[in-house]
Amino acid sequence: MCSAADCRLAPSHGGKRKDPRNAAVVFDISYCNSYYWYINGVIMTIESSIQHIHAPPRTEEDLRRFGDEIDAVRRSAFARVGAEDVAYVHKLNRFSRAMEVAGRVLIHFSPEPVTFVLGVLALWVHKQLQATEIGHTALHGAYDRLSGAESFASSTFRWDTPVDEESWRYAHNIRHHGNTNVYGRDPDVEFGPVRLTEQTPWSPGHRRQLATALLVLFPFFGFVINTHVTGLVDTWAFGDRPPAVLPDRSAASVRLAYKRALRKYVPYYLYNFVLFPALAGPRFWKVLLGNVLAEVLRDLYSAATIFCGHVGHDVKSYGPATRAHGRGHWYAMQVEATNNFEVTRPISILCGGLDRQIEHHLFPTLPPPRLREIAPEVRAICARYGIQYRTEGWGRTLRKALSHIGNLARQGGLREVVSSMT
Repeated sequence: MCSAADCRLAPSHGGKRKDPRNAAVVFDISYCNSYYWYINGVIMTIESSIQHIHAPPRTEEDLRRFGDEIDAVRRSAFARVGAEDVAYVHKLNRFSRAMEVAGRVLIHFSPEPVTFVLGVLALWVHKQLQATEIGHTALHGAYDRLSGAESFASSTFRWDTPVDEESWRYAHNIRHHGNTNVYGRDPDVEFGPVRLTEQTPWSPGHRRQLATALLVLFPFFGFVINTHVTGLVDTWAFGDRPPAVLPDRSAASVRLAYKRALRKYVPYYLYNFVLFPALAGPRFWKVLLGNVLAEVLRDLYSAATIFCGHVGHDVKSYGPATRAHGRGHWYAMQVEATNNFEVTRPISILCGGLDRQIEHHLFPTLPPPRLREIAPEVRAICARYGIQYRTEGWGRTLRKALSHIGNLARQGGLREVVSSMT
């Protein structure tokens, strides 16, 4: 295996070559990259397997006490939710709308590239906040019972994304959060031709799934998510897999999926990619480009956030027969099927608090500022009871997720191989 330095010196035309400066044998960078994800995945999977082997066994009493302590955190956190949280979301929403106005004006009237780029970034900030810290939180029902937050009620809130709200609440809030990483019940263990856990059956189409994730899912994340939560992707059979969201592939179910997808796609894309460019007249193509760039930035950032949540060699996944035996066991399953990652507070706000994904999965209706408050306490409780609580830098967590996706492109993945070795 060549070093990173050797890779940088390698010629671009493949095979072994001698560096003209020092005659050292180096390898083409494409050769290095072909093994990078594999070796990286092997190392990480062996580490997580060893940790699992040496983890102390848990008793029912341990899990009961663990659940009691997490419940105590829950009661304390929700007791503090109130007027402060309402004021926070209103203030953030005003800032978001101001960014939208500034962004659209700068994109429209920018006389040179600098102000155009500033406009794109301002519009991206608006779209990012509406999708995450504001929209994702509202659709979970975090503000449903709070006086003064009626405009953020989950049943009527409309977010500035191409994702159907009703479909999202069912597929995400109910199916995903209630059955995290349980194959056959959590629809998010796969996204179309991309499988995310070893429990998801392999098919030949998965061989290209890392490229599919990076070149399709990431830059078009909003569009893809809507096909996923509305069940539209279920109408396009990928191998012999059963539908993830739809009850079946009957004509009625297919019509319903298209209806839900299109009722969001059509007005959203007309508003962003037809109306505003048309208003610009001769600046049509410049305004269209600005809107597309802001959209892609939101999708890339959101995908990099969300793919970190439940994907990785050391993240637990469960078979279809898995059932939690009590509240403490359910909490433990949520924690061990989830990743946190460490970022600064402004970055966390743009992530919608999903850098605290563990706490979010324990308490999905808790506003993000409260998730950030309770994270140290939850981590300490997990440490006391031997519950695996993972948190690392965002870059390392994303690298592990992508490595796992790459390794799952091979039949069976790596965990089964490593398990047989250990």
